[in-house]
Amino acid sequence: MERRDFIKAGLVACAAGLVPLTGCAGGEAPGAAQDAAQGASGKRWALVVDEQKLNRAGVLDRIIEACHKAHNVPAVEGDKTAVKWIWPEDFEHAFPDIASTYVSEGVEEMAFPMLCNHCEEPPCVRVCPTKATFKRPDGIVSMDYHRCIGCRFCMGACPYGARSLNFDDPRLHLAEINPAYPTRVRGVVEKCMLCSERIDKGLAPLCAEMSQGAILFGDLNDPESDVRRALAKSFSIRRRVELGTGPSVYYIVEGGEQRA
Repeated sequence: MERRDFIKAGLVACAAGLVPLTGCAGGEAPGAAQDAAQGASGKRWALVVDEQKLNRAGVLDRIIEACHKAHNVPAVEGDKTAVKWIWPEDFEHAFPDIASTYVSEGVEEMAFPMLCNHCEEPPCVRVCPTKATFKRPDGIVSMDYHRCIGCRFCMGACPYGARSLNFDDPRLHLAEINPAYPTRVRGVVEKCMLCSERIDKGLAPLCAEMSQGAILFGDLNDPESDVRRALAKSFSIRRRVELGTGPSVYYIVEGGEQRA
């Protein structure tokens, strides 16, 4: 059976109730059906990372640990099997399209936080056959884990490597479970949801809250927002902008305006 026919057959079986959809435990997850109705239209949430401030504060490791703990991200090792929502990269690997042989030592030694870019034109949404991945009215690219069939089309489409597949039962790789956030099951893809469960309560994403002012969160459509003010007075870069995805994560690199 061709892969496409196999997926179609699986969807028919699920719709008929013959087999369960893989998904979350512990109730509806952020990113499930009700999440589609969340998010104020007219908003476009974004993050602006001040690299110098973030590295000076030395809080990135704590941010990653807190994010993964809060969202029950399993601690799975291995280049191909690791599950991650946010992780550090150096400049060369974070920006291979603009990396320079003669990049300054300060920039070369910086750790850049990598995560889902919540694109304006997300390719992952276009390729998902079950609509498990969708874009909310406020620009957050969210997921309904109950609909995910593990086809990994979204992983192939994402140019940022921001998605991970649970090859094993993720609950087996959790030292402790946060009961306030659902766990996933084997065969489900997951990623950063920009703390949509916090945003819907009027709170900033956890990474921004813990960054000591180095990661700003706000509405790109509001010229008076913190993110727009920061971008107006600083030189910033984004990942793989040449692809036309419109990433919503910006990185301020001090001194870049003189070399741009």
